[in-house]
Amino acid sequence: MKKGIILGILAATLWGISGTFGHFLFQQKAINVEWLITIRLLISGICLLLFANFNNENLFAIWKNKKDSIQLIIFSIIGMLGVQYTYFAAIKHSNAATATVLQFIGPILIAVYLAIKYKKLPKPIEIIAIILAVAGTFLLVTHEKLNSLSISPLALFLGLASAVTLAIYSLQPKQLLTKYNAAVVIGWAMLIGGIVFSFVKFPWEIEGIWDWETALSVGFVVFLGTLVAFYSYLTATKIIGAQKTSLLSSAEPLVAVLLSVTWLKIPFETIDWIGSLCIISTIFLLSRRK
Repeated sequence: MKKGIILGILAATLWGISGTFGHFLFQQKAINVEWLITIRLLISGICLLLFANFNNENLFAIWKNKKDSIQLIIFSIIGMLGVQYTYFAAIKHSNAATATVLQFIGPILIAVYLAIKYKKLPKPIEIIAIILAVAGTFLLVTHEKLNSLSISPLALFLGLASAVTLAIYSLQPKQLLTKYNAAVVIGWAMLIGGIVFSFVKFPWEIEGIWDWETALSVGFVVFLGTLVAFYSYLTATKIIGAQKTSLLSSAEPLVAVLLSVTWLKIPFETIDWIGSLCIISTIFLLSRRK
């Protein structure tokens, strides 16, 4: 239990730090967001598949089933690539703190989708969570000013798109994950997403200001923020279950906010803290459901 909790918190913390490093790379080192996504997915996908192969997993069994292979391609492009790109693009056009908090509207979208799918009205605790998420988003992006936004419309769109793709990422591969090893599914999804995005930005088209800070930040995003974080999260899910692990993931936006404020000196006002806490609190409310 302790191991599972530690791994869950580690994954969330690494993701939060990774988002902050992404903001640093985009704003201060002029690194291209599309290039970073391509490199991140390609390297992480290859490493995860090598890891799965080392553990004697069948890497190609998923391709022998036509239905499963189609589901994998859909997950790779819409789920994996979609959530990676929209999240980091939202960071580029706003900041790591705001983008990470907006992405955590995803669990609310999952609750709404499931309520519609099974034709059941949301339970009272889900309704409270939805109200908090809407209120938190309103405070975060408007600062209580109805006639203006505290972030650009593009940043808001990308942040909300990140939440939508996070919901798809969480729901769509459910059947695949019950049939195949998680490292195999995630590894192939990352590799396919990276190959597809290579046509948008070739991995050898390197831009920006390169020094030891850039190399360290890119290395963290690719290896610790992706490989170690995903492996820790999947292992934690296996040990303590998805419910507890998703609750621990609420550490991610908190880490992103604290680092953005203390390290990158991002202005985060009282109203931003209130809005963020409203959204993050929805994770705790939804996790109470069995």
